[in-house]
Amino acid sequence: MDSALALHRFHFAFTVTYHYLFPQLTMGLALLIVILKGLHLRTGDAHYNDSARFWARIFAINFAMGVVTGIPMEFQFGTNWSRFSKAAGGVIGQTLAMEGVYSFFLESTFLGLFIYGEKILGRTGHFAAACCVFVGSWMSGFFIIATDAWMQHPVGYKLGPQGEILLDSWTALIFNPWTFWQYLHNMIGSVVTAAFVMSSIGALYLLQRKHEEHGRIFVRVGVLAGLVACVLMLFPTGDGQGQNIARYQPATLAAMEGHFETNPAGQGAGVVLLGQPDVEKGKLDNPLIIPEALSFITYKRWNAQVKGLKEFPPDQRPDNIPLLYYSFHIMVGLGTLFIAAMSWATLSLVRGRLYTSKPLLWLLFLLAPFPYIANTAGWMTAEIGRQPWLIYGLMRTSEGASMRVSAGNTMFTLLGFMGMYALLSVLFLFMIWREVEHGPESATPAPDALPQPVPVIGD
Repeated sequence: MDSALALHRFHFAFTVTYHYLFPQLTMGLALLIVILKGLHLRTGDAHYNDSARFWARIFAINFAMGVVTGIPMEFQFGTNWSRFSKAAGGVIGQTLAMEGVYSFFLESTFLGLFIYGEKILGRTGHFAAACCVFVGSWMSGFFIIATDAWMQHPVGYKLGPQGEILLDSWTALIFNPWTFWQYLHNMIGSVVTAAFVMSSIGALYLLQRKHEEHGRIFVRVGVLAGLVACVLMLFPTGDGQGQNIARYQPATLAAMEGHFETNPAGQGAGVVLLGQPDVEKGKLDNPLIIPEALSFITYKRWNAQVKGLKEFPPDQRPDNIPLLYYSFHIMVGLGTLFIAAMSWATLSLVRGRLYTSKPLLWLLFLLAPFPYIANTAGWMTAEIGRQPWLIYGLMRTSEGASMRVSAGNTMFTLLGFMGMYALLSVLFLFMIWREVEHGPESATPAPDALPQPVPVIGD
């Protein structure tokens, strides 16, 4: 592969992977903050309101980091991928503009109102502001997913006289059949991240024996939301996204599963649990397989035929099959472990033992980084699986890169970004640590904690 093209790809992969560490938490937290505010409205318990305000501060820090790291990606379309931008800008410009105008400003405006306007808005208005932050956040996610879905499965376009790609149907772009399941799968994945982070901080407080009432709320809401979200990631959203891949990108499905040979008629294809793909020999080493499961999962028939990777010409196959295979299996493996962990924690919660079970609290605390790994592996599966296409079936990745940006220039900016993001990471972790140390207690003391007037003799 051309060295400049390889660096363009790695540069964008680095910036987008780092950037997505922050939106995946804010999008999930937006829903959990609405839940906490709803519980406050229903019960009147101030601990729920303190909890919502605490997580709003965490949200704000992540939101700011997401903005700072997201803007350079927009510029990279012009600097590193100018031919792609010139060819497809008339299509993806629609969704990216709507993300900025309708979603980003809605989210940021009401986030400010939520953090600073509680006294003005009152309890109901404050809850409404939380709902608006949630709507803005999830709308933002929708338009970004709609952009990526069009690159995965281009619809609603026509070719212009110079070969440029023109938008032919806005409705087809927005209601792309690829978008629905990818959007739900992605957004529920963000809820998984937020739920695990929330339960992790709650477990930390309970282990430290401080902010214990808030810690119990964090653990309870995080565990219950996490269990529901993890199950939904498996079915129906994961299954629906798998159906998309089987229907529109069969070579990607074969590579993800390490399925090199088409299974004989009448004999179902199996799901590989473990194994190492040997691309040169076209086989899996040391496979551990569930017989006929892949046929059933893909086509809902135990003996359905699933095309093997060898059925596709080499230039139509994903160009990094081992990385795609391992990314997919890391995502699925971690998702399975998440369901087991949250089921165990939920059972302990129902039995009234979770808050005092040190092994489980330690498990919840230590699990916090793993949803980030799973979500990153999921996005790697989606984007590596689309290769060698930048726009599937329409534009190859090699055709979209900038011709006049050399490998040296790209390496120089990549190293600069790495250094800058390293400093941003230190700042981010310091700010999060400071908020966690401060805790969720309200700055306003409770009425019975206020100093009482000194009685005057003769009163």
